[in-house]
Amino acid sequence: MADKKNKLSKPKAGPPTQRYLDIAEIREDVVIMKDGTLRAVLLVSSINFALKSEDEQQATVQGYMQFLNGLDHPLQVVIQSRKMNIDGYMGQLKKQEETIQNELLKTQIRDYMSFVAELVELGEIMQKQFFVVVPFDPTETGEKRKSFFTRLQTSISPARILKLNSKQFTDRKATLTQRVANVSAGLLSMGLQVAMLDTQSLIELYYTCYNPQVLDTQKLVDTNKLQVETNF
Repeated sequence: MADKKNKLSKPKAGPPTQRYLDIAEIREDVVIMKDGTLRAVLLVSSINFALKSEDEQQATVQGYMQFLNGLDHPLQVVIQSRKMNIDGYMGQLKKQEETIQNELLKTQIRDYMSFVAELVELGEIMQKQFFVVVPFDPTETGEKRKSFFTRLQTSISPARILKLNSKQFTDRKATLTQRVANVSAGLLSMGLQVAMLDTQSLIELYYTCYNPQVLDTQKLVDTNKLQVETNF
């Protein structure tokens, strides 16, 4: 009888995946970590250093040195290498094929699409993206560091513990925004293009980082269409 009961009973659900992540939430273009620190992520363009003249290379190196020496806080540089995603480009070609009346052009477009798809697949063409992560720790401005037990509770159930009030978040974000402006100015002075990721872009970035195997088959929907359940 006991064996039958065990077979009919449903297995208990395991702990949510969010418990194992360092991120508590993402809102207003800012990543809030479980320890209360904030992160802003900048998407930065690249430059072809090898094609520059010797004087230009020297100027770039000097500019980078001045940029690093001007920082009074840590900084993280992340290079993400992924297989090139051509879904958008192929979609545009597909629309052109549907609108064109000339059958010869239709055939040429289909052949070109097959060629590009095969080239990317067989050549394993990769694309790289460069990110600069700007952090802010509230203890740097004199805020009291949390006790060990508070940090332990936060790691177990961050949604219940880490809930910044409006003033806390506004003050911390203001300081972080100023840091982002300074870092962006330094990168722009070296001839780089900089763009701060918004909430949707941040969620997509972390989704691709934590789900590389299912990225091509399970696309992330717009954040406005997501339904989030909270248990407070």
